[in-house]
Amino acid sequence: MPELQVWQWALAAVCAFCVGVAKTGVPGIGILVVPMMVQVAGDARQSAGWLLPLLCFADLFAVSYYRRNAAAGRLFSLIPSVLAGMALGALALSLPEGTIRPLIGVIVLAMLSVYLWRKRHPEALAVTGSGAPYGIVAGFSTTVANAAGPAMSLYLLSRKLTKEEFVATGAWFFFVVNLAKTPIYAWHGLFSWPSLTLDVMLSPAVFCGALGGRWLLRRVSPELFEFLVLSLTAASAVLLFR
Repeated sequence: MPELQVWQWALAAVCAFCVGVAKTGVPGIGILVVPMMVQVAGDARQSAGWLLPLLCFADLFAVSYYRRNAAAGRLFSLIPSVLAGMALGALALSLPEGTIRPLIGVIVLAMLSVYLWRKRHPEALAVTGSGAPYGIVAGFSTTVANAAGPAMSLYLLSRKLTKEEFVATGAWFFFVVNLAKTPIYAWHGLFSWPSLTLDVMLSPAVFCGALGGRWLLRRVSPELFEFLVLSLTAASAVLLFR
């Protein structure tokens, strides 16, 4: 098990709790875990290996809770672009961390700007219905930094899903994608017995977060839900520059 100080254990527990909340309640909060886990691990690539098993564990709760609400048809068209993005991400794992994270931040902020512009001009949303840019960015960013949340949040918001459909559809997407990433991470040596032991010890916090997220989702209005997703997407994108 990694030797961590008290503050690192506390921050790791917060990360695990937020992973659970993100999977069953407010997806936008999940991306905030990425920079926090980097602080715990002290290395971005190592933190990605620590985080992925927690995400997979939380995915199980999400797909179980919302299995009847998923709009799976919205995802089929993304498959080719997501696979292309993941292939690019697998290659990019050898690039310097200081290059990858700001690049993702720029892309996410650009996509957020496009989404807000389209919201003010609904006719543009109707004309441009391709999800390929979202899929490529999501596939790339999830592979290099477990940071596909902003791209997928913007894509799902653009499809005008209910908040339950939003969470359920995103849950199935990440369930499949996170499992697909496992061989890539194993190939790059991002897993170890100490890191997996740490994940097991953090799993109760994920469980508590999953229960809390489900409770929260039932009490958030659709308007507040969209505001939270957009706000957290913007904040998390800015954090990627740090």
